[in-house]
Amino acid sequence: MKLFGTMEINELNHLEIGGCDVADLAKEHGTPLYVMDETLIRENMKLFKKHFISEKLDCRVVYASKAFLNMAICRIAMEEGLGIDAVSAGELHTAIKSGFPKESIYLHGNNKTIQELEMAVSEGVGRIVVDNLDEVENLKRITEEKKLEADVFVRLNPGVTAHTHQYIQTSKHDSKFGESIYGRKIFEIIRSIMECPSINLHGFHCHIGSQINDEEPFFEAVSVMADFIKVVEEKTGYKACELNLGGGFGVYYSREDSPIKLSDFMESLVGHIENKIERNDLSVKKVIIEPGRAIVGNAGITLYSVGGIKETYGGKSYIFVDGGMADNPRTALYDACYEAAIANRITESGHERYTIAGKCCESGDIIIRDIELPEARKDDLIVVFTTGAYNYSMSSNYNRLGRPAVVFAADGKSRVTVRRETLDDLIRNDII
Repeated sequence: MKLFGTMEINELNHLEIGGCDVADLAKEHGTPLYVMDETLIRENMKLFKKHFISEKLDCRVVYASKAFLNMAICRIAMEEGLGIDAVSAGELHTAIKSGFPKESIYLHGNNKTIQELEMAVSEGVGRIVVDNLDEVENLKRITEEKKLEADVFVRLNPGVTAHTHQYIQTSKHDSKFGESIYGRKIFEIIRSIMECPSINLHGFHCHIGSQINDEEPFFEAVSVMADFIKVVEEKTGYKACELNLGGGFGVYYSREDSPIKLSDFMESLVGHIENKIERNDLSVKKVIIEPGRAIVGNAGITLYSVGGIKETYGGKSYIFVDGGMADNPRTALYDACYEAAIANRITESGHERYTIAGKCCESGDIIIRDIELPEARKDDLIVVFTTGAYNYSMSSNYNRLGRPAVVFAADGKSRVTVRRETLDDLIRNDII
């Protein structure tokens, strides 16, 4: 069990986060409950801004909002001086409604709808990351009809393989994202944009995957992208002035993970970027990264109440909790690993082996397999760590379960930033 940020154990042998006793949070807000350490989120944002910096380049940090998005975190990102990315009309709407500066919003996605592109152009977002030739054609029509301009990147697939789960590798040669730098079509896309007076090409984007705990793929991506930008100059005459390298920085989930030390790595990465730009005599002046999980992952926990304990005829012991794959699908999707504890008896020793299972009607509704804990009791509080990224974002209403509330904790106070869904929320769109 590893604690992060403001998490600590108090005199009652309870876990605290943001100066709040989790037993009090569960009593006040109910369970399941997502709790976010606001202080740690801000510290992580500051860490990237402090270390991703250059005297030669304009370095920008953009928060990858798909990891966790609500209006509260948009405000925090704005206050900390980050940009924000969006991959749908819903994410874009959330950022805009929060008051986030539109010029600091980046729109991603491999299949943006006409509605999403029209929204981005009309609102004047900072950059639209073009994925394919169809999007170029759609943007041409939209900008001409609206008599507006679009500022874009082209997403490239550099073919760099990151050692992570196959579902979150985004730069394999057969990936759905971006256009390969090794094919002919990429030059057709670039020339098509260059010929359109209402679309301004600022540079290129890549993203090699998520939950990457190895430095080398990031360095390789910089080298490949810098070399390709030089090829583009030679073949088309276009000189890129911006380079977006995406995110993907891994975090600690369990003892199997050895994340990169970001403060040291960021400085090395910037040095490598400067070197490649200078060596290739490129016109790139602005470099962008897009961390998401690395900002919010360790800052989040999920609290559950134990409903029962069962030992099966086959010898497996289950702890049943009041949530499950509806609020955390990552174990079912990726066979993700987590650490957990009994939050109201957090240092108590014990050597019982359990599988923590949810209440959904699926055999695969497992949160953690084979974890060693003290003997569990009905109404205990189970805390699962590192659930700040891709848990609330991926949550669903499977089995008509309401999504949990999201609480931000800091300085001994908690505030609800997403209210718990009610039974009436579940039927609000139904028509008899």
